[in-house]
Amino acid sequence: MFLPIRLTMSAALTMSNPMKFLFRFSKHHMTTFCRPECSSSKFPLSEYKVFKLDSTPPQETDCTRDDALKYLESLHRIRRMETALGNMYKEKQVRGFCHLYSGQEAVAVGIEAALQPGDTIITAYRCHGFTMTRGVSIHGIIAELAGKKTGCTKGVGGSMHLYTKDFYGGNGIVGAQVPLGVGIALRMKHRGEKSVSVTLYGDGAANQGQVFEAFNIAKLWNLPVIFICENNKYGMGTAVHRASANTNYYTRGDYIPGLWVDGMDVLTVREAIRFAADWCRSDKGPILLETETYRYHGHSMSDPGTSYRTREEVQSMRRGRDPIALFQKMVVDNGLCTQDEIKEIEKNVRAEVDKDVEKAISDPEPSLETMFGNIYHGIPPNYKVRGCDVKTWGSTFVTKW
Repeated sequence: MFLPIRLTMSAALTMSNPMKFLFRFSKHHMTTFCRPECSSSKFPLSEYKVFKLDSTPPQETDCTRDDALKYLESLHRIRRMETALGNMYKEKQVRGFCHLYSGQEAVAVGIEAALQPGDTIITAYRCHGFTMTRGVSIHGIIAELAGKKTGCTKGVGGSMHLYTKDFYGGNGIVGAQVPLGVGIALRMKHRGEKSVSVTLYGDGAANQGQVFEAFNIAKLWNLPVIFICENNKYGMGTAVHRASANTNYYTRGDYIPGLWVDGMDVLTVREAIRFAADWCRSDKGPILLETETYRYHGHSMSDPGTSYRTREEVQSMRRGRDPIALFQKMVVDNGLCTQDEIKEIEKNVRAEVDKDVEKAISDPEPSLETMFGNIYHGIPPNYKVRGCDVKTWGSTFVTKW
């Protein structure tokens, strides 16, 4: 017989493994594990660093079982999708560039968990994860990278230009999305909306002049924008300390308050975004976050990712700081789910992604009108570009391709 046991938070914190609510009962040489059923649990959060802030996000948070399972599924869906896209690229099924998000999943999932309807996201070219959390199906993303008309931008955008409602991309020019995010925030303020514009860029874009110009106008006009520097340690092949005189990116807003966040902890990211969103909704103006994370793959698929860092460094991060493994351990140790449930999630996600890959590969390509129809409007008779008839040039190009 198992008796229900309840520990207070203070008592739990005195245990050698503070959050492990796992009880063992041995009888007749058999060992049985009994886990109390939890609908919600309290989690300690990673430490924050602040710049010009009088308050911080909470040091602990509640997470329900339903939310934990939802976050786990999203984390696994992004990871599995990126693995599939990497394989498709090697098989020449992906057209154009491909920047994988593996290792950074907690940032996208944590941000989405904190936002409200009407809030927007704009980011750079490493955008597959955000596209999925914003509501685009895995099939819609994979089909887009495969150049099929069933893709989320009808096969004409590719990896770096994915869009859906309240998600403004996917932008290929380094740092160019930051002023656009400020423009979205200006629209929100002009219309009297209580929404926030989440505007992400990487450590490699942090030294772009337009980023600082965007900081200035956002502060000057008191706009509801959450700037987020997604610091994955390397801008293409350049380590942050070789590119930036100040690598504390959360302090680089100068007159904008900042917050450093552990980007490998999904709940810490969630609470940081809730804090930042409340700041903006309270008409306090912009805020700058730095989410410290890590990318497992190279900058793009053409980069092996080992010429500027060691394989041992990557493996060390995978073993010790993987965002999915960390969150899984937290929720299992707190009794919100079991290892069997996690295995079932992994199994279902694998089947879903495999099915979507198969379907996307067999989907039809977009028509010539779709591919080239948004380039010219009202073409005059006999109009040529560099000696080519723009009405027939596309057909020749596609045939040769």
